[in-house]
Amino acid sequence: MPEHDPEAYRQRLLDERRRVTAAIEYLHVENAGSMEDEGEEAGVGNHLAETASATLDREIDYSLEENSAHVLAAIDAALERIENGSFGTCTNCGRPIDEGRLEAIPYTTLCIDCRRREEQG
Repeated sequence: MPEHDPEAYRQRLLDERRRVTAAIEYLHVENAGSMEDEGEEAGVGNHLAETASATLDREIDYSLEENSAHVLAAIDAALERIENGSFGTCTNCGRPIDEGRLEAIPYTTLCIDCRRREEQG
């Protein structure tokens, strides 16, 4: 990709947005019922370990859904930065974000130096 070609990144971001949206919809279908519904389906003889396993599975699904929602918001923000002309610029220091970093994470807002400082602090 040419350096910071917004249109090429726009397509990648839109593709990723569709993928994340589909994953969120799938999780919604998988978690259509409530924990009480699962308990009622299992019956009185349900073993405690099975109930714990179902609870853990549901918690993992909720965590995945929450993470997907954060990624979706980051993608939408990146698309907005393309529209306003600030895409590819670090929101912290204002320097250009390295092309390799954008290739890896096209919705990133920080250059690698600022990201490292954020992780350390």
